[in-house]
Amino acid sequence: MTAGQFDGLEEDPALEEGENAEDLAQAALHAARDLRKDRLALALRSGSPGAERRRTLTEMVERALQLDWAAAVAPLNEQPKRRRQSGLDGLALAAVGSVARGDAGPASDLDLVLLHDGRRLPADEVGEMAQRLWYPLWDGGLRIDHSVRTPNQCREVAAADLSAAIGMLDLRVIAGDAALVVKTRTSLLSDWRGGIRRRLPQVLDSLAERAERYGEAAHLLEPDIKDARGGLRDVTVLRALAASWVTDRPHGSVDDVHASLLDIRDALQAVTGKSNDRLLLAEQDAVAVLCGLTDADELLARVADCTRSIAYAVDVTARRARQSLPARRLRPGPRRPRLRPLGHGLVEHDGEVVLGVGVEAAQDPVLPLRAAATAVRVGLPLSPVTVEHLAQDCPPLPDPWPVAAREEFVAMLAGGPHLAQVWESLDRAGVITQWIPEWSSVRNRPQRNAVHRHTVDRHLIETVIQIQGALRETSRPDLLVLAALLHDIGKISGAQDHSLTGAPIAEKIARRIGLSDEDSELIERLVREHLTLIELATRRDPDDPRTVEALVGAVGERQETLLLLRALTEADAAAVGAVAWTAWRARLVDDLMARAATALRGEEPPGPAPIAQAEVELVQTVLTDGRPRVAVTPMDELHVVTVVAPDRSGLLADIAGVMASFRLTVKSALVRTVHLGSEGPYIAVDTWWVQTRGDMPAPELLEQHLRRLSEGDQTVLEPLIRRDAGFRSRTGAPARPRVVLLPGASEEATVLEVRAADRPGLMHAIGSALAGVGVDLRSAHVATHAGQAVDVLYVCERGGGPLSPPRVAETVSVLVDAGSVPQP
Repeated sequence: MTAGQFDGLEEDPALEEGENAEDLAQAALHAARDLRKDRLALALRSGSPGAERRRTLTEMVERALQLDWAAAVAPLNEQPKRRRQSGLDGLALAAVGSVARGDAGPASDLDLVLLHDGRRLPADEVGEMAQRLWYPLWDGGLRIDHSVRTPNQCREVAAADLSAAIGMLDLRVIAGDAALVVKTRTSLLSDWRGGIRRRLPQVLDSLAERAERYGEAAHLLEPDIKDARGGLRDVTVLRALAASWVTDRPHGSVDDVHASLLDIRDALQAVTGKSNDRLLLAEQDAVAVLCGLTDADELLARVADCTRSIAYAVDVTARRARQSLPARRLRPGPRRPRLRPLGHGLVEHDGEVVLGVGVEAAQDPVLPLRAAATAVRVGLPLSPVTVEHLAQDCPPLPDPWPVAAREEFVAMLAGGPHLAQVWESLDRAGVITQWIPEWSSVRNRPQRNAVHRHTVDRHLIETVIQIQGALRETSRPDLLVLAALLHDIGKISGAQDHSLTGAPIAEKIARRIGLSDEDSELIERLVREHLTLIELATRRDPDDPRTVEALVGAVGERQETLLLLRALTEADAAAVGAVAWTAWRARLVDDLMARAATALRGEEPPGPAPIAQAEVELVQTVLTDGRPRVAVTPMDELHVVTVVAPDRSGLLADIAGVMASFRLTVKSALVRTVHLGSEGPYIAVDTWWVQTRGDMPAPELLEQHLRRLSEGDQTVLEPLIRRDAGFRSRTGAPARPRVVLLPGASEEATVLEVRAADRPGLMHAIGSALAGVGVDLRSAHVATHAGQAVDVLYVCERGGGPLSPPRVAETVSVLVDAGSVPQP
C-alpha cells in the first residue's frame, strides 16, 4: 500500500464489518511494510514545512494503525452481535509518545497501548487481540513499544514510574472506544495534578540524572538531541509541568526552537533510516543539507541555539513550579514573600536574585555586572524578569570601562561554578555581547576536535571555572581569569591558528575593559602562547636546550608570566576533560616549567633532568648483567612501565612490540638515553604510560619477552602480528600519515613529528623503520588522542649529530611507510 493508497482508506470496502477478515490481515501487513518506507520517502522528498510534514506523517501512521485495528477486531465481528458490541465498547487502541503528540519522525518508534476495561472481554481474548495487533506491525519491520492495560493498571504504572506517568499524559485514541481512552487520560491527569508535590522532586532529579548521563546538547560535538539536556525529552517535561497546573511554561520562541529541533531529528532519521537521536559526525553534513543549512558547523550551531533555549526554559519552569509548591506550613494564611537583602539594591526572592524596589536600572551601566557578580557569589540564578530589565533598560558601558565595572566583571568570573548558569542567562538575553561584541563569533561554535566535548563558548566558561583553584597562588588573579575567558576567542571562521588570531582580539577586549597597556599586552601574550607550554612539554625533549629556550622566549622575562601560563595550561586542559590533563602530563609540564624558571633567574642553563632514584637502582642492576629490567607502578587509571636496558638499535621497536603483544594501549611514552660518564655505556631509560583492559602482566614476564627478542626470538611478537593484521582488515582505504620536519627544535638532533592513525603495531613499525635505515633515536615523545597518534622523534646519525638532508628524506620516507595502514 503506497502513500497515495492511504488517502482512500476510510472508504475502503474491506473495512466493512464482518467482511474479508483474512484479506484485512494481509492488507494490515502490507500497510505496515509500506509505512516504514513511505514515511522515509516523505521526509526525503517533501518540500512542505516541518510541522505540515509531521501532520502528514501522523495521519499516515494513524491510518495504518486503524487498518491494523480493523484486521485485529475482524474475528470479534464474526461473533454474535450482542457479544461483539459489548466487547468492543470496552476496547481501544491508544498511542502515547510522539505519535500521540503528533510530532513523530519518519522512523520514530510507535508507542502503543491496547486499553480494555477488564470486564467485557476475557483475558485470553484480550491477549489474542493483542497478538493480532502487534504481529503485523513487527512483521512489517516497524519498531513498537507496546502494552496491554486496564485504566487502573495505567494509573498503577504511572504511580510507580515517572517516565511512564509523563508519557501517558498524552494518551490519545487511535481506534476503538474513544470514551474509554478519554476517561483514562482524565484520571491520569487528575492523579498527576494531585500528586505533583511528591512528583516534582522526582522530575528535578530525573532532569539532573539525564543531564549527567547525556551531557548538554548545546555543547557537545555529537549531541543526543532527544535525551541530552535541552533535547526533545525536556520539552515533554515542560508539557508535563504545565499540565500539573502549578506553573505555565514559556511559549513563543520555545515552540519555534522545538519545531526546529524536530526538523533536525526528522532529517537525521531520514538520512540514517533509523530511529536515531544522536547526531554523529559522519552524518552531520548530510543532515545539514537536508535541513537547508550550509554545513555541519551551521547545523551544530543551530542545535546549540535550540537546546540552550529549551534548557533555559526548563530551568525557569522548574523554578516556578518549585516556588509555587513551598514546604507545608503549620500556620494557615497567605504566604508572605521572603526577601533577603544582598546589597547594591539586589534581593533574594524565592531562590532568585531580583532588583530591589526603587532601583533605577536606566541610570546605572554597571548594574548588570553588579547583579551578575552577586548572583554568582550567592549561588542563585538571576530572575528572568530581572535579566530582561538589565538587557533592555541599562545604558551601555563607556569605552574604556570604569574601574567599578571591571572589578565587578572580574568578581563574577572568579565567583566559582555558579558562573555557568548566570552567564547562560545573560548570554541568551544579549547582555554578554553588549559587554564583549566579539563573543558572538564563538557563541555556539563547534570544535572539530574529538578531544573537545564543548562548543568554544562553553569551553571558555569551563576554563574560567577550572582556574578557580589557582587564583590564590598568583598575585594577578584578575589577569588569570580574563586570560582564561579569552584564550580561545580566536576560534572564529577562517582562522588558521586561533592563538595568533585571538591574541590581538584579546588585547583589544582587555583595553576596552580598562586594563593598562602593560596588562593588556600580558593578556595578549598569554592568549598567543596558551598552547606553548603543553606542546613543548609533551612534544619536545626537555633535555634539549632549545626546548627551554623556546618556553623562555614565549613568556618573556617575568616569572609571573610563567606562573600564569602554567595555571592557564592546566585549566584549559582540565576543561577539555580527563583525557587532556593527566598525572603524567602534569609531571612533564612541571618539569619543563622548573627548567624555564631556572633560566629566567639567570642561572646556568639546566642540563638533562636526573633520573629518579628508582630508575637509578634499575640502571645499577642492568650494569651488573646487561639484561633489561622493568618496573610497573599504578597511576590513576594508567600504569607506568619503566624499562631500563642497554641501548641498542631496534630497542624501541622491541619494547613497543612487547607492550602491544600483551594488549597494552600506549597513551604516552618518554624515551631517553642516559650516558654514564665519558667512557661509560649508553643506557636507555624509557617510561611508558599504558592502559590495560585486563590484568597487568608481571614485570618479570615483560623482562623475559624483551630478553627473548634481544636473542632473536621473534615468536613473542606473534600476538601483535595477529592483532595488527586484524586491525588492518577492518580498515578502509590506507591512511597515509603526515611526517613533518621541525626545524630549529634542536641543534643536536633532527626532530620529526609523525601523525598517524593509531593501531596496535604502530610504534613497533616506527622503531623497526628507524633501525632499518641506521639512525639512532635519542628520544621519543608519544601521545595518543581520539585514535590519532602524535609521535615526536629526536633522531641522530650513529656517530651523533643531526641527519643530512638526504638522510632526512630517507627517514621521512620509511616513517610514512611504517605509519601507513597496509591492506591485507
